[in-house]
Amino acid sequence: MNPGLELIADGDRAVEIHRAGGGLLLRYVYRPETAPDESPRPYAHPVHTLAGELLTNFRPNDHRWHHGLNFTINCLSGHNFWGGGTYQKTDGYQLRGDHGGQHHTAWLEKSAMRLAHTLDWRVGATGELLLQEERALAMAVVSPQAWTLRWTAALKNVSGRTLPLGQYQSNQGLAGSHYSGLQFRGARDLLDEHGDETIGIFAEGGLSGEKTVHGAASHWMEWRGQKDTTLRRVTIRFANNTGPLHWFVRRNNPLAALPFQYERDLPLAAGATLAVDHTLTFTDA
Repeated sequence: MNPGLELIADGDRAVEIHRAGGGLLLRYVYRPETAPDESPRPYAHPVHTLAGELLTNFRPNDHRWHHGLNFTINCLSGHNFWGGGTYQKTDGYQLRGDHGGQHHTAWLEKSAMRLAHTLDWRVGATGELLLQEERALAMAVVSPQAWTLRWTAALKNVSGRTLPLGQYQSNQGLAGSHYSGLQFRGARDLLDEHGDETIGIFAEGGLSGEKTVHGAASHWMEWRGQKDTTLRRVTIRFANNTGPLHWFVRRNNPLAALPFQYERDLPLAAGATLAVDHTLTFTDA
């Protein structure tokens, strides 16, 4: 099943994907206007189910640099492309003026089914170009209750030197802090369980619960929740198409990340390319 989708331009900053004759599925902001210390980067927000349930949060009051659905590298060769304070063993989280940003450069395809563009990853303070990326978001309605978003990217090291890619667990020893890669900041009501064990976090192999799934390696992980007002049940499945990864998940201020590395920084050689391939499925139960 693949009913029509519509692309609606929103000035020169964003595009929207709608169901033909229906509601908004996502708004993709490719030229963000967020603050430099939030590591500006393209993001999707809002993201809705087919029935119109809001799934994402943007600049929540607990972490203003959480921007809906976005892709980032927490630590890129000593620079913070995630936003907020940078953690170091010696003095914890501090704003250090070390942020970077992602900059849209050109469209490769802009249609209702596929958004593909190129981006430059630059150091904020100097403008140094570290990575050039080709990114694609492919949308499809797969049933009367579900639609999918496949997020693929190829990031090429154009700096002329090896770039270490990592996060605060892999390079500062801060256990459990492997939030990097594709990030999903969810609406606050998604995982409010109110004593219902069918609401929560689940993963391949019968895993369940934040403490069990966080850091576990599997191909997929799901959030099963219930929305306020409508009381509609929703499911979000996060899947890595290239194999198992170690999930990052937080329940109370709901965040899911799909990190491409875990215990050690990943050295990306000059001229080498990092590829990512994920599919998110949004379902109205």
